[in-house]
Amino acid sequence: MRNTLILLVIAVLGGLSGLLVGKRFAAAPERAAPAGVSIVGVGDTVPALSWPLLDGSITELMALRGRPVLVNYWASWCGPCIKEMPVLDAFAAEQGEHGIQVLGIALDSEDAVREFLAKLPVDYRIALEIPSGNDSSVRMGNRQNVLPFSVLIDAQGRVQAQKAGSFSHKALAQWTGQAAR
Repeated sequence: MRNTLILLVIAVLGGLSGLLVGKRFAAAPERAAPAGVSIVGVGDTVPALSWPLLDGSITELMALRGRPVLVNYWASWCGPCIKEMPVLDAFAAEQGEHGIQVLGIALDSEDAVREFLAKLPVDYRIALEIPSGNDSSVRMGNRQNVLPFSVLIDAQGRVQAQKAGSFSHKALAQWTGQAAR
């Protein structure tokens, strides 16, 4: 009888622990779009967006049409983003001049991005944006405010796929290959 009672207490405590952990790590709830902001989904044409680059110039999303673009939102403090950057850098190099363009959008301060890239440089284009409830990641479909967040855009400027979370080499090849079909 005593063993049964102990097992019952352990089972109840384990169940409660599981509920608490499940709530803690459940997917972040989707946020409603801020007033007056439209959020694009798969099949939608992307809005006219532009960002400053680290060299002081501006890159415009519309100017990248003609080739597919993978837009990747990241931050210097984001562990999964840091792990993913070499994967994106290798992917960008494999694409060459005619494949998918990679554009990293750092939702971070310029100083933090420069310091980070001095330690882990990449060869693809990096732009800057201050994170907010109305930043371009939200407008591009990041309703859960998750980093990294990626959007694959076709050559005509339509969203082909959106993904919250990081890529491995294999997962990125599969994701971009499936979206291109």
